[in-house]
Amino acid sequence: MTAKGPNRWTMVVELLARPYPTSASVVIPFLAWCLIVPGYLVVGAYARSRTLHMPELALDRAIPLEPSWSLVYGSLYFAVFLPLLLVREEAHIVRTLWAYVLVWMVGLAGWLAYPTILVRPSSEAIGEGFFAWALRIVYLWDEPYNCFPSLHVAQAFLAALTCSYVSRGVGLAAAIWASLIAISTLFTKQHYVADVIAGIVLALAAFAVFLRDPRLEATPRLDRRMGPVIVMGFIGLHGLVISGFWVAFHFRR
Repeated sequence: MTAKGPNRWTMVVELLARPYPTSASVVIPFLAWCLIVPGYLVVGAYARSRTLHMPELALDRAIPLEPSWSLVYGSLYFAVFLPLLLVREEAHIVRTLWAYVLVWMVGLAGWLAYPTILVRPSSEAIGEGFFAWALRIVYLWDEPYNCFPSLHVAQAFLAALTCSYVSRGVGLAAAIWASLIAISTLFTKQHYVADVIAGIVLALAAFAVFLRDPRLEATPRLDRRMGPVIVMGFIGLHGLVISGFWVAFHFRR
């Protein structure tokens, strides 16, 4: 009889118990990323005093408002952190973090150079019900500025690109997830088509600068095997959050 290998739960524990790299080369870009993100609010406030642009295309006008897509839109806040748990090799982590920093730096520069605004749908167009309530929360969190390029899209695709080094299957799943997030920005009227295209191009550029390195393909076997489990865990966690929002919606005053 052949000896059985470790079961999947044992491998999950082993993966999560493994020390996460905390050298200066990891901490510095992570702190840089954390410090640059609040610039979103500063640039948004500054944009209000400038001439605002609306890069609307005929396709934007043809895409209907679908409040249900707000649930997919919100999943970005899980997808963006997927690499931080999935990627465990220090060199890969460092390059990924600097890629995120680059995306945000270019995004802030783009928002300053080309301030935009997206006119929100009327309350009647949004409608009532759980999905409409969720969309109103999205609108409350995200002001209608800082559209071009879409960092929602850029970060989602960058996460997918860097995760593709862990395994092709994980990369494909993350790319599908990123594509759904990109579509959600249009159906929720959070971005224009031009913003989405610019976000994808920005993700590809950041990947080319920091992550186009064959050496990153040397991912440990444990990480490759557990990648799909982690992705499913993130999706499941997002489902739990949606369930919590559903409960809050039905018990709100």
